[in-house]
Amino acid sequence: MASSTEEFEAEDQQDRGAWRLFLRRNQRYLSAIGTLLVIALFGAAIFHLTAEVRYDDVVSALADTSRRSVATAILFTGLSFLALTFYDVSALDYIERKLPYPAVALTAACAYAVGNTAGFGPLSGGAIRYRSYSRLGLKPEEIARLIAFVTLAFGLGLAVVTCLSLLAVGEYVAPLTGIDAAWLRAIAVFVLAGLLVVLIAARSGREVRIGRLVLRLPDSQTCSRQFLVTALDLAASATVLYVLLPAGTVGWPAFLAIYAVAVGLGVLSHVPAGLGVFEAVIVASLGRAAGVDAVLGVLVLYRVIYHLLPLLIAIVVMIGIELRQLAGHPAASSLRRAGGRMTPLLLATLALVLALMLVLSGVTPTPDENLAFLANYVPLPIIEGAHFLASLLGLALFIVARGLALRLDGAWWASVAIALAAILLSLVKAVALGEAGMLAFLLVGLLASRRLFNRPASLFGQALTLPWLTALGVICFGAFVVLLFVYRDVAYSHELWWQFEFSAEAPRGLRAFLGVTIGASAVAIWSLMRPAAAAVAPACGQEMERAVAIVDAQDMSDANLVRMGDKSIMFSADGRAFIMYGRWARSWIALFDPVGPVDAWPDLIWQFIEAARSNGCRAVFYQVSARGLSHYADAGLRAFRLGELAEVDLQRLEMKGGKWANLRQQVSRGIRDGLEFSVVAPAEIPAILPELGAVSDAWLAHHNAREKGFSLGAFDPRYLTAQPVAILKRQGRIVAFANILITGTREEGSVDLMRFSPEAPKGAMDFLFAQLMEYLKNEGYRRFNLGMAPLSGMSERRLAPVWDRAGRAFYEHGERFYNFKGLRAFKSKFHPQWQPRYLVASGGFNPILALMDATFLIGGGLKGVIRK
Repeated sequence: MASSTEEFEAEDQQDRGAWRLFLRRNQRYLSAIGTLLVIALFGAAIFHLTAEVRYDDVVSALADTSRRSVATAILFTGLSFLALTFYDVSALDYIERKLPYPAVALTAACAYAVGNTAGFGPLSGGAIRYRSYSRLGLKPEEIARLIAFVTLAFGLGLAVVTCLSLLAVGEYVAPLTGIDAAWLRAIAVFVLAGLLVVLIAARSGREVRIGRLVLRLPDSQTCSRQFLVTALDLAASATVLYVLLPAGTVGWPAFLAIYAVAVGLGVLSHVPAGLGVFEAVIVASLGRAAGVDAVLGVLVLYRVIYHLLPLLIAIVVMIGIELRQLAGHPAASSLRRAGGRMTPLLLATLALVLALMLVLSGVTPTPDENLAFLANYVPLPIIEGAHFLASLLGLALFIVARGLALRLDGAWWASVAIALAAILLSLVKAVALGEAGMLAFLLVGLLASRRLFNRPASLFGQALTLPWLTALGVICFGAFVVLLFVYRDVAYSHELWWQFEFSAEAPRGLRAFLGVTIGASAVAIWSLMRPAAAAVAPACGQEMERAVAIVDAQDMSDANLVRMGDKSIMFSADGRAFIMYGRWARSWIALFDPVGPVDAWPDLIWQFIEAARSNGCRAVFYQVSARGLSHYADAGLRAFRLGELAEVDLQRLEMKGGKWANLRQQVSRGIRDGLEFSVVAPAEIPAILPELGAVSDAWLAHHNAREKGFSLGAFDPRYLTAQPVAILKRQGRIVAFANILITGTREEGSVDLMRFSPEAPKGAMDFLFAQLMEYLKNEGYRRFNLGMAPLSGMSERRLAPVWDRAGRAFYEHGERFYNFKGLRAFKSKFHPQWQPRYLVASGGFNPILALMDATFLIGGGLKGVIRK
């Protein structure tokens, strides 16, 4: 009996493990499906709540809004965005960095204009901040902390305001959630009490531990200031909608509570811009008091004023900055640096909005007077064709919006062509002057910023990622709900599909929706069926000769790893620079920054990213410096700290004084032990290769290790004989060696392969490094590269990114897996300057997967990693 119980428990644990594995592997897909289900449920709720409302009533209510209300709403929109800029100001103050307020305000305003409108990953406010602040000199970890601070500040402030609001308007929200109002209020009190306890515990900026969870919160003064900013922002944005409502609908305090709950639920839903969720809460709460038709009309106008108008203003400002070529004054210069790469993202967001506009206009009726006018001049087949094609152009504009965000030249040309065609079709199908005007605005923006879209790439090779496909699904669901709402009084029949008349609006909308749905489905299937990852061949022959020539003419000594011949090479279009890379699983991993002149980096970086994506892989850059971070940010990638590189200034190397005492003792000890240092020229190395091989084999056997690759050299005669080798002899026998990596500029020297036999005395490697640095100094070299200390220098400060906290924890407690602290301690003996090194990849789970792939590529697979 006991055995049966144990077997049952084992099977139950196995089933739970399988479910957890399934959920972990498919988390992104399940999240996307969940988002679509949420929008579908709230769309159904809106359709039910508007059962007695007709489309014409909504249009009439929208037209009845007074100009004074609109002007007041615009004023409070400006106040809301002014308050939003202080999130970034406070965040910069918290991470102890100072930037000019105009640049900060511009960045914050653009970030919120994009985030409020698009609301999903590829066009989020975080991407805006990363591109802008990286150009203003902030490090990736500082930008990550800034984004974390802003997100946490808004989240906590919204949670407090929402919970306070639930205490006031719980009965309005209860029907939407299915939870009793008393329970909602109880939950709100519980959350408020928890936040209060945490705030008190962290009043001096201390850590708060809840089990294994560690929260690093700002001090109580900073929290209070940020809560005030959130309250001002919510009050101003709520007033935007409030002044548009019919007078006497509800009191402002009660409306603020309803608005805060609607915003909170919209954020929790993860639906782009809270579309549908926000509207459902407002309609359910105010529909009876003001009339559902009036509330719907006001919500449309609110979206235009609070979401679309700031986006248009941001685009005008950014294009104005580009055209005026601001320079000279520090504030003006910082504005141009901050705004130089935000314009494509803003235009891409506008393209998304206009794509939605074209799709929705296809499923909504044309005003009767416009149809009557067109009937006199335009044949019916042309109107029908224009209506259908305009909807498909909306789908096409959505697809090329991603290319605009990536600054593809093909996307620019496609967007210009789509905008021109859509302007013409908008006039032909419905004399839609407003629609045509918006498209013309996009066209002007594209023409004015032409120089920013300079990346040659195949537009058809850019498969839409899952967040973009989710947004595409949201657009299709939204169009379906609007179609049902507008033509709810039209009885469906198969004959509708074949009715072609000037007054047959419902059939026209059905055909447009069908075309968009079929097109969207085709795009989704094509994007999900990614091409198989193609194999990449290592470089050889003339490619190697060209690469070695480039290496010898630049300063980075580590670039000599290209001589191993185990990496593929991609040259820039002009042949002045190259990237060396390898592939593991679905990662194309570039080693170091591009090798060659810095002005050749941007195009080469994008060339590599485009090639990786066209092969269905992610682009990864491993061990890159801070010099190129702005170029990676421009390409939509993010940097994650890997560790620190140790560099010794050979010009100031004098082994005198107290701090060099231990190293001097090691040198003296090596001399007493009979160690003899010398450097062997490449031409003389073949004669000693057997001895070097014996030392290498003994070292591998002693450490139970195997040869590595990619970012480390291996014992290969062709590689070792390419450059000098430093050796240590004892009693006439070689007991240790290291191959020297140098370039023709004599700027930097380094070593790669370091091996010593068990017969070498203790401290032999300290002796070798000290002697080698003295040798390189005498030869006129300026720096000595000691290599990277992994996970060194991870941030310990409050609100450090999760990546840094995890890396720091592994650095502190992972000695059983790797000698992190010992390696840094060895390099610290030489008193180097520490330079950060990064892994660069797109966001989400990609950095973790990329780091795993890089580890396997270096180790030669899982077996190699486990065996050291």
